[in-house]
Amino acid sequence: MNIKHIYIPSVYTNCYLLLDEDSGAMAVIDPGDDITDTLVRICVDSGYDLRAVFLTHGHYDHVGGVNPLRLKFPDVPMYLHPEDAGKDIQLIPTAHLGPLKLWREGDVVLVGSLQVEVLHTPGHTPGSVCLRCRDALFTGDTLFAGSCGRTDLPGGDGEKMTASLKRLGELEGDFRIFPGHNEFTTLEQERATNPYLKMAMEGTAL
Repeated sequence: MNIKHIYIPSVYTNCYLLLDEDSGAMAVIDPGDDITDTLVRICVDSGYDLRAVFLTHGHYDHVGGVNPLRLKFPDVPMYLHPEDAGKDIQLIPTAHLGPLKLWREGDVVLVGSLQVEVLHTPGHTPGSVCLRCRDALFTGDTLFAGSCGRTDLPGGDGEKMTASLKRLGELEGDFRIFPGHNEFTTLEQERATNPYLKMAMEGTAL
């Protein structure tokens, strides 16, 4: 397994390529805006076979590259949680994304030999998910290094965010954390230093 990071400076978003070196399969995670030509070129030139596009939630800065990718790769499925799908509200323009595969808590999607498990972690948006693959956890805008996603935007919910962070903090073992924004971290580091995660694990509402 290999993970390639693509930074989108206009919206400060992290996009990732999840690569299965054994099978040559690849998934794109959170293709935000303004890098579409670059991202398409990277996918074409990578030597890997694009099998899926994974969306951790429906905000524009994470889904803006979906339709341009679809033009180049029309048969590749695009995955989003149903609670963020079909929306046309502030910051969540998912009604315009075309056909989507809807995934839910506990679903597992294969990328070659890699098993990607869906953890429904609402709070930032109703349909926010984290994606677990081996020792990697793609946390979208749920968990950041030293922080967590906002809950004061449309669809945000502080109580649900608290529960989602508590769940992540109680996962067994350590994980490499690949968040939707800012720097990478580890779950063990966040358990020790992240005030929002510590509050959630103690049962204190955010």
